[in-house]
Amino acid sequence: MKLPKLSPALALFLLSPAVGELLSGSAPPLEFFNPFGFLMLVSLYGSGAVIVRELKVRWNKGIGSVLLLGAAYGVLEEGLMVCSFFNAGWPDLGQLAVYGRWLDINWVWAVMLTIYHAVYSITIPIVLVELVYPQHRHERWVSNRMFKAVFVLLVSVVAIGFVLFALTFSYWPPFPQYLLTVLAMILFGYAAYKLPAGWGSCGKKPLSRLFLMWIIGVVGTFAFFFGFWLIPALIPLWPIGLPFGPALVLLYTKLLKSYEWKESSEKHRFALVSGALAFFIVFAPLQEFDTARTDNPVGMSFVGLAFLIGLVLLGRRIWAASGAG
Repeated sequence: MKLPKLSPALALFLLSPAVGELLSGSAPPLEFFNPFGFLMLVSLYGSGAVIVRELKVRWNKGIGSVLLLGAAYGVLEEGLMVCSFFNAGWPDLGQLAVYGRWLDINWVWAVMLTIYHAVYSITIPIVLVELVYPQHRHERWVSNRMFKAVFVLLVSVVAIGFVLFALTFSYWPPFPQYLLTVLAMILFGYAAYKLPAGWGSCGKKPLSRLFLMWIIGVVGTFAFFFGFWLIPALIPLWPIGLPFGPALVLLYTKLLKSYEWKESSEKHRFALVSGALAFFIVFAPLQEFDTARTDNPVGMSFVGLAFLIGLVLLGRRIWAASGAG
């Protein structure tokens, strides 16, 4: 398989919104490929992912810092731009508009979306693109001038989006809580800067079989989504249910940190992230039969199939490069 005729930065710029919005079904094809929507989503997600990946290389950091910077991005998008952390009328909240709401903050939703963007919108696309371009894994993908341009693009689209969403929903976030969110984003970024480069990759346990690593990815995503869906019904007191997300993160962090990740572990990285995306691929066609949706999910079957084919082709390329096993 030949390398796609895209630069790594451009590939990441496009893949991040494709995973975070299109494959997830948050923005089905008719919405995702609407010219204005596409421009906003790609500018937002793509800029965020490219900046996170460049900071990882320029700071000489590892996957732990990527996850923390991804969390900072999640706070930026959901808290500072669309303000879904605060707006009880945000259309995607469902039962989380009530469950977990305190002091004008949707706490359970905020935790869920921060984790979601850290893992699926930022980290997984970065891992996938680095698997596609392994020879460029440790290189900068954009020049200093381009990095500044991407940063300006991200700030601009966040500012524009903030105004558009505020006018659309006639909602302006409470100032103290908004400042608290800014602080949370800064703290995630600072933690990413201070985290040692080798964090999470120096365990003692040999990597599991590839199928088991794929299962770990599958179970993690299913547990994440079904857990947050079931918590309001199973745990009426939301302060007791709120730790579910952090507990799941800690559990998976401890599990994955126990392995000895090496440069030659491309197959295991691929197995883990492809397992994590299997949830979306399986449920993509089922979304077309969801009559309760207010948007039009037509085309989600093709989205799931496209990602499946892409992962199969990438897997074949990785196996061909490193030998069957």
